[in-house]
Amino acid sequence: MKYIDGFRDRETALFLRNRMTGAAERLAADGRTARVMEVCGSHTMAIARYGVRDLLPPAVDLISGPGCPVCVTDTGYIDAAIELARRGVVVATFGDLMRVPGSRETLARVRAEGAHVPVCYSPAAALEIAKREPENEVVFLAIGFETTVAPVISIVDAARRDGVRNISLLTAFKLVPPALRALLDDPAIRVDAFLCPAHVSAIIGADAYRPFVEDDRVPCVVAGFEPLDILLGIAEIVEQFAAGEARLVNQYSRVVKPEGNRKALNLMKRLLEPVDAAWRGIGVIPGSGLGLRAEVAEFDAAKRFGLVIDAGKTNPACKCGDVLKGVIRPRECPLFGGVCHPDNPIGPCMVSSEGSCAAAFKYSRCA
Repeated sequence: MKYIDGFRDRETALFLRNRMTGAAERLAADGRTARVMEVCGSHTMAIARYGVRDLLPPAVDLISGPGCPVCVTDTGYIDAAIELARRGVVVATFGDLMRVPGSRETLARVRAEGAHVPVCYSPAAALEIAKREPENEVVFLAIGFETTVAPVISIVDAARRDGVRNISLLTAFKLVPPALRALLDDPAIRVDAFLCPAHVSAIIGADAYRPFVEDDRVPCVVAGFEPLDILLGIAEIVEQFAAGEARLVNQYSRVVKPEGNRKALNLMKRLLEPVDAAWRGIGVIPGSGLGLRAEVAEFDAAKRFGLVIDAGKTNPACKCGDVLKGVIRPRECPLFGGVCHPDNPIGPCMVSSEGSCAAAFKYSRCA
């Protein structure tokens, strides 16, 4: 506990607030505001939990980005998973996908109606189900950012090694850098700097953000999840922005290397290849996903079962798409806190434990 306490010290937090105040006052004097996007859902939850926004000067506008893999999973993907479950396929999934709405229903609903939809706490658990039930086809719902891709895709190697052929993956992997590029290129969105994700950066490395710094002049700081990690990261960004600078800072160097995790990256490169991917609320971003290579296509559930994944339909009143792009804050959605709340989520941002709406509802209701 003493180790953690060092990242939650009140006096240090006040020091960091004072450190960024001078830079923020220079911004305010120029009539400028620094719009800083925290990319990671775990950052979003930590910011709400520790009241980080309350410590920021008025010239610093902290907005949430598309940093939750559950939230950005497209409606059509959920519909495809539900279709498989209704066909009698065993659909194994992490628990946070169970209540994400598809076009008409959720996986939780079809399970309640009798479909076999086991919740797994690791990808290996899905492989164990396939071994235990050789008479059944098992599909694992393979979603996630770079953080989770390697452990999920590793079950392909394990299945080949163990001779398990009744398992496949319905992939919807997402890559963070192409999404950041799409946000920067969208004229309707203004992002001045990125507070870069910690877990994803541990895989892809801090150097993955260098193009945003060198080509776009956008400050990027990789930060950990403790409140002082986040405050230090924001202070770095505000000082750079006020000085007209753009640098890449790896504030989380105790975990993140410049080159990332080469073992995980090599595994991903061997089994997967870039594909276009649909992001809920953002649309299709070229090259922002990963699909199974032809050499391991036998584990591709979409091909094995002839699935056609379309765009699906979302509730038109739900503004999760705008929340994920930082266009609006959760409370600006007309459904927030009314018909949409954690016990009755209408959109994925209220379902996920790392969703912006869930964080706002749980910790402030006014983020």
